[in-house]
Amino acid sequence: MRRILYIEDDVEIGSWTKGDLEQRGFKVQWLQSGEGAENIVSNFDLVILDVMLPGLDGFTIGQRLKREAPHIPILMLSARTAVEDKLHGLQFADDYLTKPFHPDELAARIDVLMRRSGLSLSNEVNLGHLTVNFLENRILDRRSGAEIILTGKQYQIFMHFLRHPNQILTKEQIYEAVWGEPYIEGDKTLMVHIRYLREKVEKNPGSPEIIETIRGIGYRVKQ
Repeated sequence: MRRILYIEDDVEIGSWTKGDLEQRGFKVQWLQSGEGAENIVSNFDLVILDVMLPGLDGFTIGQRLKREAPHIPILMLSARTAVEDKLHGLQFADDYLTKPFHPDELAARIDVLMRRSGLSLSNEVNLGHLTVNFLENRILDRRSGAEIILTGKQYQIFMHFLRHPNQILTKEQIYEAVWGEPYIEGDKTLMVHIRYLREKVEKNPGSPEIIETIRGIGYRVKQ
């Protein structure tokens, strides 16, 4: 079951939207503020986030969530229709829907975002000798049945690859998506993390079969 973190302070809209999404087969956790959301966001497949919230606004919350879990799509909801507000939201969010909205349109946009992130068709993927379970956030080595434990940054890098299967990703793209900061040419941070990541997921880290190096460009994971 696909899991949605829904942050909306309006009780009437929140209750109605949560009920509709659950009828469509989603598991929804509804929060009325963004407080603490960054601590649980990695447990979900998608975030629906209202702009107007008590305390910190949705833009601030969304930026924090994206830094914490860059691979998880964020759909912004707002009664604001100004182009400036949409552009502000789309600096970090993956889509922006204005209120009032039809539930069918919300569901369609969710499906597009989940398809784009690789979550609509399957909740797990086999990759060489690995099985990655997106629902449980677990990576298993099928040869031994053992779970592979990654650090936070290693997991975020690996998930970013899996959300972009067969796509060559530059060092800049990966670094900025995972760290949320501009990449500085010559910085070895990403290379070090990928080296340690390969030691955990590759049969032979010296001759990687899962995380390919594309010389002069970046990296790719084939599926």
